[in-house]
Amino acid sequence: MSDQNPVLILTGPPGSGKTTVAGRLATDSQRAVHLESDQFFHFVKTGYVEPWRPESHDQNTTVMRIVAAAAAGYATAGYFTILDGIISPRWFLEPVRDALSAAGLPAAYAILRPPLAVCVSRTTVDPAVVERLWNEFADLGALESHVIDAAGRPEDVADVLAARLWNGELAI
Repeated sequence: MSDQNPVLILTGPPGSGKTTVAGRLATDSQRAVHLESDQFFHFVKTGYVEPWRPESHDQNTTVMRIVAAAAAGYATAGYFTILDGIISPRWFLEPVRDALSAAGLPAAYAILRPPLAVCVSRTTVDPAVVERLWNEFADLGALESHVIDAAGRPEDVADVLAARLWNGELAI
């Protein structure tokens, strides 16, 4: 790992606590940026497609490319950068990681995964959508070691994540 802080790609299904935990990590840091990828989708004013719909792939690819570029810009300027969003190994992890690598930036990947019932209880997203997205993070093979149990209090989850991040366990 380089001397530069890694860009933290923080992911998990809806209701896993990504935004809350990312906010906590950012405010606990000296100089940090928290990019909520969900916010970038709101910039699309016409022609917007809900990101979980199959026909949204081109839109999602564009948005994630822009989010990765923004993350690289902040990280290059010396900010500890947290990119929070639904970035599964099947969808956007590789292009985001590649964009960061092309900018010469190290990356870390953390997956928050509370039980499905916890995710459903924490969000207003349709439970069927939550379940489908939760299943995207249910069996991650080699990336299973990047999973953090997020059923507990956000501050405790943030503490566990920070410890694993800074000791290099989450590097990709």
